[in-house]
Amino acid sequence: MTDTLYDAVIVGGGTAGLSAAQMLGRARRRVLVIDAGSPRNRFAAQMHGVLGHDGRSPAELLRIGRAEAEAYGVEFLETTVTSIDDAGDHLTVAHDGGTLAARGAVLTTGVVDDLPDVPGLREQWGRGVIHCPYCHGYEVAGRRLGVLATSPASLHQIELVRQWSDDVTAFTAALGDVDDAAAARLAGRGIRLVDSPVTELRTDDDVVTAALTADGAAHAIDALFTAPTPRLHLDYAASLDLAVSTEPGEGLRVDMRGATSHPRVFAAGNVVSPFGNVPLSMGQGSMAGAGLNAALVMEDAASALRDSETLRS
Repeated sequence: MTDTLYDAVIVGGGTAGLSAAQMLGRARRRVLVIDAGSPRNRFAAQMHGVLGHDGRSPAELLRIGRAEAEAYGVEFLETTVTSIDDAGDHLTVAHDGGTLAARGAVLTTGVVDDLPDVPGLREQWGRGVIHCPYCHGYEVAGRRLGVLATSPASLHQIELVRQWSDDVTAFTAALGDVDDAAAARLAGRGIRLVDSPVTELRTDDDVVTAALTADGAAHAIDALFTAPTPRLHLDYAASLDLAVSTEPGEGLRVDMRGATSHPRVFAAGNVVSPFGNVPLSMGQGSMAGAGLNAALVMEDAASALRDSETLRS
């Protein structure tokens, strides 16, 4: 193990991780960001709905954020964390290149998107296949839009997408039974329902043109919305036994500061809110960084008190 003791190790160098790093760096903490270089939104060419950065690429935002964090002395290590263990007065963090020690950690990675198993869909993810109408709907507004349901919760996405186009086809095989009230609502807005499963996404010159269904039909679309299933991937933190929410759409349990069930571990971003966007991740990361610093301040005060009592005795 290295002799270096970091105040904080941040797992993940996306928007949440960099926001936490910036806060901790400005608090004059010794901070290391460990990042494997695979942000969740790397498939998208542009971000939208991000105040002050509308239309900027995710990669460019991370480049700017990293430079800002480095200006405050934050260090970076490109590797993958393999385990985090409680060592009493610190955490032991193992990665592909070795082991280090930290007084605290902020987890900002740990979500994998499981996409529908439809040939041709994965190759278009982030381009012709998209998930968030607030993030990407404006760019495909007025075109022929499809919505591929992945669960009963997809009904909300189907109704939402109609705001961006009056030509919407909903592929409802995974939706389950649609009650009469919902069916009437969809029909009233002119949304076509197709209950035959989608078997293939057709493209022409790398542009989405149609969704093929099991009944042999080809449904002309220009873009397809779908909701991937976010899966928590926190094997590296298994020994910490962190509390996970049982509520749909939630991840690690944290309080308003970003504190998890372990006193030395905070979390932010999609590992906490799997469906959160970039601004939400930024805010959570900023709060988690400040939260961890506040916890370290209290620990510093307790240590100073013990030292002064020892000197007096």
